[in-house]
Amino acid sequence: MRRRSISTATALAVVLSSVALTTGVAGPAAADSAKVLPVTSVGDMVVDGTHQRVYVSDPTAGKIVVTDYTGTVKATLTGLSGVTGLALSADSGQVYAAVRNGNRIVSVETGTYTQTASYPVGAAPGDLEVVDGRIWFSHGSDFGSLDVSGDEPVVHLAQRGDADFYPGAATSLAADPAVPGVLVAGNSGMLAVYDVSADGATLRAKGVKSTGAEQLDLTPDGSQVLTSWGASPYGYSLGAYSTTDLTELTGYPIDAYPNAVRVAPDGTIAGGSFSWYDPDVHIHRPGDRVPVREYDFPNTGNTSGADTLVNGALAWAPDSSRVFAVSVNSYGTHTLRALTDPTKELPTLKVSAPAKSERAKKLTVKGKLTSKTPPKAGTALKVTRTDVESPNGKPLAAVKTTADGSFSFTDTPPAGGKVTYKVSYAGDATHTPASGSGTVDVSRKATALTLNNNGKLYSYGKKVTFTAHLGTTYKNRTVSIYADPFGPDKPKKLLKTAKVNSKGNLSATVGMTRDTTVTAVFGGDARYAAKTVKSTAYARVKVSTAVSRHYKTGKIGSTTYYYFRKKTDPLFTTTMNYYPGRKQRFQLQVYYQGTWYDSGHEYFALSAKGKSSVSLEAPGTSGIRARMRSSYINGSSGDTVNSTTHGAWKYFTFTN
Repeated sequence: MRRRSISTATALAVVLSSVALTTGVAGPAAADSAKVLPVTSVGDMVVDGTHQRVYVSDPTAGKIVVTDYTGTVKATLTGLSGVTGLALSADSGQVYAAVRNGNRIVSVETGTYTQTASYPVGAAPGDLEVVDGRIWFSHGSDFGSLDVSGDEPVVHLAQRGDADFYPGAATSLAADPAVPGVLVAGNSGMLAVYDVSADGATLRAKGVKSTGAEQLDLTPDGSQVLTSWGASPYGYSLGAYSTTDLTELTGYPIDAYPNAVRVAPDGTIAGGSFSWYDPDVHIHRPGDRVPVREYDFPNTGNTSGADTLVNGALAWAPDSSRVFAVSVNSYGTHTLRALTDPTKELPTLKVSAPAKSERAKKLTVKGKLTSKTPPKAGTALKVTRTDVESPNGKPLAAVKTTADGSFSFTDTPPAGGKVTYKVSYAGDATHTPASGSGTVDVSRKATALTLNNNGKLYSYGKKVTFTAHLGTTYKNRTVSIYADPFGPDKPKKLLKTAKVNSKGNLSATVGMTRDTTVTAVFGGDARYAAKTVKSTAYARVKVSTAVSRHYKTGKIGSTTYYYFRKKTDPLFTTTMNYYPGRKQRFQLQVYYQGTWYDSGHEYFALSAKGKSSVSLEAPGTSGIRARMRSSYINGSSGDTVNSTTHGAWKYFTFTN
């Protein structure tokens, strides 16, 4: 029971005969665990329930990896070239390992993980079973035994008798601690049952079956042999045969390619399958062809198909609380998976609540608890209501199911907003816990919320007070004010969260260096709905221009002019608050016969310090009057974080 390896030839046959597979629907339970296993292959696995350890042999690397039930590595035993089969002594004190390339079986003490003995057996051992204190091992297409109870170990080879096992094919073994004196062996279509209560193996039954017999197990009542590949007319299935005469019994169907079989001490059957798109582990109650539970591995590789079960890599915890499985992905990474509560059904609990309802008005919530085997009528379900006044949930009266698993209850929600009713089933000995929820949008009154300064334009850097005004509410009088300056480099920021004053007002100040959206938020309460209002205010840029290279200033009329010699190039240096990629627009106009005429404009980039210098070529002629200004144009100046701003005109003239 508990452990066996599968032949390489069989594994290749399964892969090479693959056809299109259908999609599975089962998924892992919440408490399941998975951890990468540091192996390159898997020969066998066995579970020590006394110490809660899992032993996995790696024939390729010649080692045994020992983990706890979560998959955390506790020890690695090396120097075991070709190690395959594993078996646990009846008292859980020793793990026996078949070291194929050394023609020996080693014994490892489970408390310290130290090798205590090495027994030459005169052949390359493969699969292992412990029956009544003796270690039975397959070798090639035969099997033998190792007895270490006396002063000297005693080895017997070639114990198959006249069972015609196929030459060259590896033989698999099966036994169960609850069935003393019985050993099952088989390979490539031949099954045989032996009485091993005496010194040797006495053949009780044999038969050629339409099964590869790659992996075997014996039910704890001793009545059936299960194989990992079933016979027609069941299609893909776990095969089942009577131990009395090996007549074929009803098997356990599996949609994909079966590649493992394990029977728990309580008789529950775990079947494995090689499947990219279907469930990988299938749990059956004895005699029930419909699985009570299925597990589907995730996809941790780089192909469309999910991880697959390594051939033969299933093992039960002795208390039937877990099934351990080793999966492998397309990268060759192996993962030890602990599948919890495998003997329990996964019930479904659906809850139906009205989409909308009025506050303080009675409503009805309905639902149904279903499972493969429905829980009995009158099963109590826990009910919890969550709303704005009870964010952590308020327990309501329990509700009980009817004969078909349905239930209903009424409630009068005292609070408006999102109201959630969660219904929970605690589970029992044959069912896992389940829960479901329904949400009702319970109406609330609207309140007034305003925010000033929308659309106003301010000088650069001006400190502006934004005031939110909150109207009538029930209990909540708290408002939050946020500022969101234009531009991706300035995130939205909370300015203030507080209760409004006696007039219903809350204010916050914003330094207007950019166009800014200010938001006021009322979170709502049990009777009044949440509300959000926005106000967008705008900010000019800070712009100034310095004139240089002139020889004097003076007034023409009431306007101050900068005077330049007719052959001097005027220099205009503009300073503007910086933003990445920002440019200033330089505009020039000329005065002629009492009118200013536009002479064009051009954009010049600002330095990182917000400076931009423009030199005009001297006209060489006196008497010319002109003016210029620098401007920020929203959008055209390279960004949109400020409002269009024009600098002051700078007037200048040329003389001799």
